Amino acid sequence: MSKKKVLVTGGTGFIGSHTAAVLLDQGCDAVIFDNLSNSKIGVVDRIRRIAARRPDFAMGDIRDKAALSALFRAHDFDAVIHFAGLKAVGESVAKPLPYYENNITGSLALYEAMGNAGVRTLIFSSSATVYGPVNHVPYLEGMPLSATNPYGWTKLMNEQILRDLCAADPSWSVALLRYFNPGGAHRSGLIGEDPNGIPNNLLPYAAKVAAGELERIHIFGDDYDTPDGTGVRDYIHVMDLARGHALALDWLAAKRRGAGAGSGATAINLGTGKGTSVREIIAAFEAACGKTLPAVVGPRRPGDLAATYADAGLARELLGFETEYGIEDICADIWKWQQYAAENGI
Repeated sequence: MSKKKVLVTGGTGFIGSHTAAVLLDQGCDAVIFDNLSNSKIGVVDRIRRIAARRPDFAMGDIRDKAALSALFRAHDFDAVIHFAGLKAVGESVAKPLPYYENNITGSLALYEAMGNAGVRTLIFSSSATVYGPVNHVPYLEGMPLSATNPYGWTKLMNEQILRDLCAADPSWSVALLRYFNPGGAHRSGLIGEDPNGIPNNLLPYAAKVAAGELERIHIFGDDYDTPDGTGVRDYIHVMDLARGHALALDWLAAKRRGAGAGSGATAINLGTGKGTSVREIIAAFEAACGKTLPAVVGPRRPGDLAATYADAGLARELLGFETEYGIEDICADIWKWQQYAAENGI
């Protein structure tokens, strides 16, 4: 990767912090813009310890147009990676308006600021939720899109906004990276997923149970049409995911050089291409932490699907992307991070 200056919105969050560390390690300059609503400022110094360089940090909210204008005046960015947004599915159902205001209105303000500054290379943090409830696995990028909750709709709406923007102005070059189920932590154990309150996702929840902070894992349904009856998901290590963003930046730059303009908006799955069940995750985490994790089976959650996993062929073809880490690595690295966080009061 040639040296670039990259704005990382939401860069102190889980995926954003790991991506910032990868960018710095590869010689880029990273500037983090975050309101710290679901993250902590201490992440910035721990990124410095990992990369031996500190990312620049600017405190701010993507809905603040004045703050965005000042940010783009202060830096000559080559590209933006847009992670900032609210992300809890259940909360989005209970509180849809804040999700639409933050994830849509805030994103529109960001895109406007980018256009005004002449920065038209963007990676958008999308999600496999855009495939909706009716497609069959594995999910392919060309499948019909839909959503079942406000969070998912904000991802799908952003994708459409960016397609329309690229169609109207061909100088834009956009990658819509659709994540599956991120997990793991930096191999050093210095940064990892650190959500406020009780985690919504299985892996950080299992870590809290292993640490004795939560009583038991809740398995939502064991009567699905899957090998062991529990839900199957495509779990990708956060370091593989972060590396995928660096590859996408290089791909967008190459497309821009080759075409002399933008490359439109391209959707790309970032997943492993295979699924792992809830019970398999619990067993892998038990092996990682050396403990038995209490679990209780309850009814299915409304809207949960039996299995979701990616077709990862396009990421291999366009980005040269291959995952390096498996479920055992994901669980071992989460446990290392969990122990570091407990020992250091994080």
